[in-house]
Amino acid sequence: MNSHTILLKPKREKPVIQRHPWVYSGAIEQIPKEIENGNVVDIADRQGNWLARGLLNRDSQIQIRILTWNEEEEVDHLFWQRRIEQAVRMRKALFPTSTATAAYRLIHGESDFLPGLTVDQYGEYLAIQIGSLGIEQRKVELAQWLMEATGCRGVVDRSDGVHRRKEKMPPLGDPLIAGERPPDLITIEEAGKRFQVDLFNGQKSGFYLDQRENRQRVATYCQGKRVLNAFSYTGAFAVHALAAGAIHATNVDTSYGALSQGEKHIQENGFDSLRQSEHIAGDIFEIMRDWRGYDHTDGYVDDQTVNEEPENDSDYSDTFDLIILDPPKFAHSAGQLNRALRGYKDINMLALQLLPPGGILATFSCSGLVTADLFQKVLFGAAIDAKRDLQILERLGQPADHPTAITFPEGNYLKGLVCRVV
Repeated sequence: MNSHTILLKPKREKPVIQRHPWVYSGAIEQIPKEIENGNVVDIADRQGNWLARGLLNRDSQIQIRILTWNEEEEVDHLFWQRRIEQAVRMRKALFPTSTATAAYRLIHGESDFLPGLTVDQYGEYLAIQIGSLGIEQRKVELAQWLMEATGCRGVVDRSDGVHRRKEKMPPLGDPLIAGERPPDLITIEEAGKRFQVDLFNGQKSGFYLDQRENRQRVATYCQGKRVLNAFSYTGAFAVHALAAGAIHATNVDTSYGALSQGEKHIQENGFDSLRQSEHIAGDIFEIMRDWRGYDHTDGYVDDQTVNEEPENDSDYSDTFDLIILDPPKFAHSAGQLNRALRGYKDINMLALQLLPPGGILATFSCSGLVTADLFQKVLFGAAIDAKRDLQILERLGQPADHPTAITFPEGNYLKGLVCRVV
């Protein structure tokens, strides 16, 4: 047994044997003081039997992130290069005709057997998100190997501040890790539509690549429809909807900058932004309550609207035909789950109150803690409270460049339902 071996408590080895990549603090017997955070450590059961090898961070709730279950596999520079090349080969098979404007998930953390590392490729540039201290300590070398494997020109760090704090990582400095600094906006193409991505200031890594196929699926329901795109960000769902024949799209988001970019996307894809779209900044919960005639004293008022007479073509006493709900993650931890479920139920109930019979609701959750079954139960509760009958037409999820390791169900985080109001 080497000096960097960590023993598990009795009867706590089963998840490791079953190849789940996380070892929580409660499963560990003790950590020798001389082992520094970020080091590669071996994991053994109480009898000293070798189980796995991973990266240590005693300051995290997830104290070990497992890299390999093969005792002969050393975690050296060749290990990292092999894992990166394996992920790159998979994406080349998925996108054999990739162009300079192609955008996709290159490495999906634990599900690509690189826990704590997420990488998105935007043409000739890479955006990485780091979720573990061990990866943070190696990010410069990883960035260089990523550039070698892909031929990309630069790598920027878009790590989420929440994860950095949880892992006790230092504050993010200059986001450029290696290579050339990307331009302020990068043009990408998605199913013939063109979008501008800000790798430095955009949400997530700059664009919601996990919704690529879902935007196309939802668009098939949009012909002749008035579409509400809630939590719109830069309006990609609206662009696809208009391209599929929607007569009007309304984007709602809290960010003025994102809405401005969404309007540009509509224009740059050949649509009349003044006639075919509207862009509203604000809290979608409050906005939808106003549209449905919400009485802040007595609660929801069924079958009433704010205005008796339409003031213009965008008056919201006319309901939308199709509503898209793509909110940000509501649950970042188990302690936030109940509050998140209330939020999902509330927003879906409001949407259902706006939809007429035959209306379509495309609703999503990207909270990994909210399972597909639980999300459907939430929608069931929302439908009951809204006094609407629903039919599920489609179940949607994340695309193949966001795979899920069979031993890591948490990687299957994106859930979507396309429903029809009966």
